[in-house]
Order: sequence, then C-alpha cells, then structure tokens
Amino acid sequence: MAQIKIYYEPEMELLTVFWQPPRHNQIATELGDGVVLIKDDTTGEPIGMEILAYRPNDQRLDAISVEVGRPAERV
Repeated sequence: MAQIKIYYEPEMELLTVFWQPPRHNQIATELGDGVVLIKDDTTGEPIGMEILAYRPNDQRLDAISVEVGRPAERV
C-alpha cells in the first residue's frame, strides 16, 4: 500500500502531496489553475502534486483525482 504524505504551509498557502518519496531529480509542470504535477525526471513517473494559493476548503480538490497503483498486465 502506498504511503501518502501531505504537507501544508499556511504562510505560503501551499499544499504538497507525495505518493512516492521526493526525488533529487524531480521536475514540476503546472497543469493550470495553480495545480502542479511533480514527476521523476528520469522515468517521467508522477510522484506528487502541489496546489498553489491553497486555503482550507479549496474547491479545486473536488476536481482532482489521483489513482495510485500498477497498470494491469497485458495478456
């Protein structure tokens, strides 16, 4: 089972969620509306996300869906 780590920095209004350990070689891509996807630079695997200008009860969380798991094997 994946361990999810959530960090909230109220003074910066920043919410960070990692479902994989942070990497030294990670890259970030803004997806729009202040949502940033964090990926491993080597593999391109998504490892986390950040929400900029976050405040409790932020409506953007209703629109985010993250699925963590292994892809189904091909037959």
